[in-house]
Amino acid sequence: MLKVTDQITLDESLIEFQFIRSGGPGGQNVNKVATTAQLRFNLESAALPPEVRQRLIRLAGKRVSQEGILILTGRRFRTQERNREDVIDRLLRLVRQAAVPPRKRRATKPSASSVRKRLEHKRHTASKKRERKDQFDD
Repeated sequence: MLKVTDQITLDESLIEFQFIRSGGPGGQNVNKVATTAQLRFNLESAALPPEVRQRLIRLAGKRVSQEGILILTGRRFRTQERNREDVIDRLLRLVRQAAVPPRKRRATKPSASSVRKRLEHKRHTASKKRERKDQFDD
């Protein structure tokens, strides 16, 4: 069990790992050793509260498949184990971030000076446009 917060824990059996050979330069080793860690986490089967799940889907963006599977890939390090730990850490950070509810927006009124400035600017613009018009005397 991975402890995310006091209320949220993730069962490690729900996390699937796949190890892939890394791309890019690296000589002979890059073709032999599968060091890139790919984590797959099914958000639908996870014991996450619905509001946390929704925020997590929004935060993860393109990393969530249409089936509701979160896919994280780690290839920062040269060893498979370090990449695996890195991906788990990123998952935990993402879930912690989703667990924090967004702050409610408090409605505020514009300050008196900002209202005054806006109206002043509006009057100034109107007078400029008025002066631009051709005035004909009949």
